[in-house]
Amino acid sequence: MISEKIIIEPIGIIRSKLSHRYETPRQGVLAGEEVSVIELNPKNNFEQALKYLDGFERIWVLYQFHLNKNWKPLVNPPRHTRKKIGVFATRAPYRPNHIGMSCVKLEKVDGLKIFISESDLLDGSPIIDIKPYLPYSDSFPNADTGWVKKDFKNIFKVGFKPKAKVQCNWLNEYAKINLERFAKLQLEFNPTDATRKRISILEKNDLTKKKLYVLAYRTWRINYSVNEKTKIVSIQKITSGYSKEELLNVLNDKYEDKELHNKFIKFFRERK
Repeated sequence: MISEKIIIEPIGIIRSKLSHRYETPRQGVLAGEEVSVIELNPKNNFEQALKYLDGFERIWVLYQFHLNKNWKPLVNPPRHTRKKIGVFATRAPYRPNHIGMSCVKLEKVDGLKIFISESDLLDGSPIIDIKPYLPYSDSFPNADTGWVKKDFKNIFKVGFKPKAKVQCNWLNEYAKINLERFAKLQLEFNPTDATRKRISILEKNDLTKKKLYVLAYRTWRINYSVNEKTKIVSIQKITSGYSKEELLNVLNDKYEDKELHNKFIKFFRERK
């Protein structure tokens, strides 16, 4: 048994718009074109270490899951299965050494700054190492994937009604709450599975006869419908998780957000 400790010094840090774990996609390739920046530490000759890196389309980034304090031998993957899986058989962040690895798209290199997209790294993640992605040695498309299903035919497209879109933008602008990203990540797979997510079912809509669902995020509620045939989730609106009586009792404010809820309700009531 090896008893000596391995000391790893971060080589930099990432700056990203992803600040909460709920905002991160299951894999970086699902993150889209939003650009993040890896800022390498100065005075380490890293300028030389970056020479010719800009000729690669993709790079591997090794980093630390800095928000995790513990690890779990068994985890519940976000999709594909209902059983617990050994953490070494998953990409879950709950690892003994909190080390993550992502293959991201390289946009450009500018001095000690590396601009990347299709990244699932959270803002502030310490960067451990960077390596080029080589298709001839890093890609094995026909390899078995164990318990992970290969096909993605069951992906749902998540769309937003105009009102829901405006409400999400308002919350993002005034409170940095990104419900749009949260809804897409939670509902693109198994959008009616209440056993794995905070989902409740409302009565059927009187006009459409469709079931209406509610996904909870903290004290907010995302109302949506699901079309199983077309694989489309339609976000109808965002509502408060507080009752009218609870919002009147501003002194009892465990999450310190009732003022925000009252402003939200007043703003969209006046827009009618």
